[in-house]
Amino acid sequence: QVQLVESGGGLVQAGGSLRLSCSASGRTLGTYGMGWFRQAPGKEREIVAAISRISSTYHADSVKGRFTISRDNAKNTVYLQMNSLKPEDTAVYYCAANVMGYAGTGSYEYSYWGQGTQVTVSS
Repeated sequence: QVQLVESGGGLVQAGGSLRLSCSASGRTLGTYGMGWFRQAPGKEREIVAAISRISSTYHADSVKGRFTISRDNAKNTVYLQMNSLKPEDTAVYYCAANVMGYAGTGSYEYSYWGQGTQVTVSS
């Protein structure tokens, strides 16, 4: 069993930056693929970025060049660095763990989820 806890969300002006962290307890994350998803009000949950156990990465087109996913296995933590934030990035952001170890892009590929952290970008 893996428990995931996100942190780092908040309110920021457009053009600003935030760094989200996802810390794990219960198991080490080194063998897991990890993903960041987001869900805005009235919209479906969507992939933002993912990283495999060997640190190959995927970034959605909407965030490519602005967001960066990374992992620090020694700290059992995954990060999402978000720069040049836009109002349309406003959402609850979730981290998730994929037991197969690859950077999946579908929510169905992830077995463990955090509770989410709110990111609000004002214009």
